[in-house]
Amino acid sequence: MQNRSQTGLTAIGPIGAEQYRTLMRQAVDLAADWLHDGTMYDGITIDTLRQQITHIDMLPLDGVGDEQALQEAAQYFLKHALQVHHPLCSAHLHCPTTLSSQLAEVLINIANQSMDSWDQSPSASLFEQHIITALRHVIGYPTGDAGVFTSGGTQSNFMGLLIAREYCLKHCPEYTKNDLVVVCSSQAHFSVQQSMLLLGFNESATVTVECDHGGRILVDKLAQTLNDLKTKSKRAFAIVATAGTTDTGAIDDMNAIAQLAQQHQVWLHVDAAWGGVLLFSDKYRHRIEGIEYADSITLDFHKQFLQTISCGAFVLKESNNYTLISRHDDYLNPIEDEEEGLVNLVAKSIQTTRRFDALKLWMSLRSIGTKKYAQMVDYSIDLAKKVADHLDSSPFFERVNETQIASVLFRIHPSQLKDRDSTKIHRFIAQLLFDQGRANLGVTRRDGHVTLKMTLLNPHTTFDDVKQLLDNIEYLVNKM
Repeated sequence: MQNRSQTGLTAIGPIGAEQYRTLMRQAVDLAADWLHDGTMYDGITIDTLRQQITHIDMLPLDGVGDEQALQEAAQYFLKHALQVHHPLCSAHLHCPTTLSSQLAEVLINIANQSMDSWDQSPSASLFEQHIITALRHVIGYPTGDAGVFTSGGTQSNFMGLLIAREYCLKHCPEYTKNDLVVVCSSQAHFSVQQSMLLLGFNESATVTVECDHGGRILVDKLAQTLNDLKTKSKRAFAIVATAGTTDTGAIDDMNAIAQLAQQHQVWLHVDAAWGGVLLFSDKYRHRIEGIEYADSITLDFHKQFLQTISCGAFVLKESNNYTLISRHDDYLNPIEDEEEGLVNLVAKSIQTTRRFDALKLWMSLRSIGTKKYAQMVDYSIDLAKKVADHLDSSPFFERVNETQIASVLFRIHPSQLKDRDSTKIHRFIAQLLFDQGRANLGVTRRDGHVTLKMTLLNPHTTFDDVKQLLDNIEYLVNKM
């Protein structure tokens, strides 16, 4: 047999432990040096980077060893990676992460638990159950553990619509699948339509409802849509409300939508992938009032909960609805396990093999505490409001959106462009700042016009950071 110290495989015992300790120290040193540098992006062009990477032998016949592979990963990957912890890395819902979340990744990786059956993840399964129970309490759901950690909002939204469809087909046998539609706002996440396609529906089965200027679904239009569907012999099997749209952070009126869902006997799924963070806010929790009436909820922790990717959850109000999708197989989760009280979480998930991502959220909450979390959430929302007020007072910029969570959309005022192409100017400025490693601004469209976006998730970002960025943009545009 080959010597265990020469296989490149993690080994148990003293030799394996020492190899692990040595290599992990080297990896930590490389990561710490990268953080110490502080540059958001080193400015390497896509052509140069592609040339570097395509020259690497991806499938070498003879390996180079762990240390050499680590050094190459730092040289070709980490050196050119986007620094998401930078205060002005604000283009997307792509967050800096807590130290506890990063520490948890070390334990998750070395233990390599698979969260599908008890005999693969004993302590981890109970941890996840317990964390879901705690989250349900914060939401305002009945006591229980109906929920599961997911890869993120797309998977959670799919699970919500999958169970909603099965629930409708079971309880409304007069309708066939061809009669069913889902109703959401025009600003709902693309994963709603994607989920419908994966569930075997065509695009017309997703009915979108107009939003107000802030991006919130118009409740009167929603009511009209539900009534119109009845006249067409169509059945809405689910309404998807959004708590935090991707661009503006808009939050639908969940109390009003819940009343309509109850009136029409329609499943209500709330996509709170971003807005769910307000569950831990002191000042702004009221903005998601009514979320407790949802039949299912999407939460994402790799957004403003500041967890490493991936980390999300699907939470189901009534646990008996899990029977609509759960399956038992003798080789994995036999029915006898359930009768004996063993926990096989595969029955709650559409994944089989799955990481113990719940540990990251638990360690972060345990380390920081919910009080500090609330302060960080409130800080980001307050900062966004302060930036919005500053933009309103500036003759050079115009603010595009009402701030509801921590997103600020803005553009250069048309009067400052001097007949230059607005789209080209905004895209050029965003790319230039990125290439210079100064900032990562989002580029989107609002009201038909290209718009810049800051998503201020980082509690280390200050108003001075943002003000200097805006001053820099003004300087660059005036130089052009």
